[in-house]
Amino acid sequence: MKRYFTTLMVLLLAVSLRAQTQNYVSTKQNLEARNWFSNNKYGLFIHWGPFSIPGDGEWVMNNRNITVKNYTRLERFFNPVDFNAADWVSMAKNGGMKYITLITRHHDGFSMFDTKFSDFNIMHTPYKKDIVKQMADECHQQGIKLFLYYSLLDWRREDYQYWTGRTGKGTGRKVKGNWDDYIKFMKNQLTELLTNYGEIGGIWFDGYWDQMDAESKDRKPEPRADWHMREIYDLIHQLQPQCLIGNNHHMTPLAGEDFQMFEQDLPGENTNGLSFQKISDLPLETCATINNSWGFNLTDTTYKTPAQIVNLLVRSAGNGGNLLLNIGPMPNGEIQPEFKDRISWMGNWLKTYGESVYNTKGGYIRPQKWGCLTQAAGKVYVHPLNPLGDQITLENVNFKQVKKAYLLKTKQSLKVTLKNKTLQVPVLQPTANDPDSVVVLEVAK
Repeated sequence: MKRYFTTLMVLLLAVSLRAQTQNYVSTKQNLEARNWFSNNKYGLFIHWGPFSIPGDGEWVMNNRNITVKNYTRLERFFNPVDFNAADWVSMAKNGGMKYITLITRHHDGFSMFDTKFSDFNIMHTPYKKDIVKQMADECHQQGIKLFLYYSLLDWRREDYQYWTGRTGKGTGRKVKGNWDDYIKFMKNQLTELLTNYGEIGGIWFDGYWDQMDAESKDRKPEPRADWHMREIYDLIHQLQPQCLIGNNHHMTPLAGEDFQMFEQDLPGENTNGLSFQKISDLPLETCATINNSWGFNLTDTTYKTPAQIVNLLVRSAGNGGNLLLNIGPMPNGEIQPEFKDRISWMGNWLKTYGESVYNTKGGYIRPQKWGCLTQAAGKVYVHPLNPLGDQITLENVNFKQVKKAYLLKTKQSLKVTLKNKTLQVPVLQPTANDPDSVVVLEVAK
């Protein structure tokens, strides 16, 4: 009887935990934040830390099998005397970006903020100033929302379950610490981030995939470690109900997550082999680099053209999603001119064409080879990114009448033909200086 009772209690506990995992109801503040996120479309991603010093990307510790002992020496070299939070935030704001996602702690375990729970942090460098606080204060001052990237994975700590992880095998750790201590450590740091830096727009998690089988095709296996994600998500929403949560695990969103991200690809596309997850009903975000590196890379000069960035932003919006565009600043705190020039170019482009991006929804059809559609109340925006000729044919349109058609840039009227739910729209060919001559259709349902 005792054995039966124990078994029953275990089963009931399992059912209860499963119910807790699945039953998540968003608060009013959270839903309002999701709506804001979906409307604002464009943000800046910042990968920066001691990993910037070698100039070989943010995975240098793993890729070169640098031991914890040797990697720790970078702490004494990280002295970003040319960092200026006001300049960084102004660059983003003038570039048309509405939010910033800042690295607070990457896979190398270095904390870019004043934390009581790790000695490997910005306050122990020659710089001795809290980067997250400076950015938070400036974002609040300039009216830009701040999201915080936080790595679940850690190549440094011994209480991280590295022996079951896929990466960080060459960092010299020998002791298998207590996984529960690591979970508590993360909760403590997240509590600091959501208590000491004012209102935070969202938490951007990464590294969940380190505890999953790489060979899985459907990406639905149970992780090798219990991440306690629902406990962590509930903690975040308790501390700041409006704070959005995203997790770059490349799977169907877990209960408690508020937006879904796609790495280096548009939602529904998987040209880079990282974004094979299906599109959910949550707000969407594509994160992408300007070159091929997230962190500062001395030899990576494969910069996207402004036209390519416009394509990324517009096609993301055509899918109903955002673009989070990344930069990897230099170790001294400067942002290289190639990044600044492109962000400034996009800011000028958005002064003309922002109406067709901000506060829009995805088109009634998914992005096509020729381009895509975005839409707002009473308007459909046609984005001819790669038209085959001088007109585009839209079939099965979801409106009955086109009251007016014109070029967004010049307001020049255009003649369109609508017959049997098929619309013929004249368009201009893209150029390097004008890669998306948007056509506005004022329509009636």
